[in-house]
Amino acid sequence: MTGVREMTVGVLGGTGAQGRGLAIRWAHAGLKVVIGSRKAERAQQAAAEIADIAGGDVTGLDNAGCAAASDIVLAALPWEGHADTLAALRSELAGKIFIDCVNPLGFDKKGPHALAVEEGSAAQQAEQLLPDSRVTAAFHHVSAVTLADLGVTHVDLDVLVLGDDREATDVVRELADVIPGVRGIYGGRLRNAHQVEALTANLIAINRRYKAHAGLRITDV
Repeated sequence: MTGVREMTVGVLGGTGAQGRGLAIRWAHAGLKVVIGSRKAERAQQAAAEIADIAGGDVTGLDNAGCAAASDIVLAALPWEGHADTLAALRSELAGKIFIDCVNPLGFDKKGPHALAVEEGSAAQQAEQLLPDSRVTAAFHHVSAVTLADLGVTHVDLDVLVLGDDREATDVVRELADVIPGVRGIYGGRLRNAHQVEALTANLIAINRRYKAHAGLRITDV
């Protein structure tokens, strides 16, 4: 398989904080990046801003155009729009490596909490909606603030990568490794994505309490 540095990386939801932060890091590392949004004009504006910060080859298209133009596509979407957005992109995402980093979370007076998902997890919902894609799950626990700050030259973080297609998860691990300091770590089958998505609620609580941008490190690997 072609190495990740020869691939075009699409970011659905690249106008949001998490997608934008990842796009900044990948563009800064020299990858070709396409930002996707419901409106092409908004994606183009975000792409120009990202290119101004990070340099590199960054363009903006609507979601369908982004999915069609990319070899590997990450979804950094609001949970509320997850199913509808992916269902509409089934043909454009066919045959592509797809990365789901969506965290189904709710917020109330007690703080963040994981939401129940009928399919088991956002990633498993994606697997059902995109039967012709190579679905993986990763990048749930990255700090958007840290990613967007290129003054942070070493991002102290491991990224858990889940999926049933071992070749696809290896590519996603390589994509994580592009960010200085980050390691992509195989985290198991896609059926185990629920607890990875849910753990984000704990990290948000930690970061609120300690005023930090904490992530995860896996020891002895």
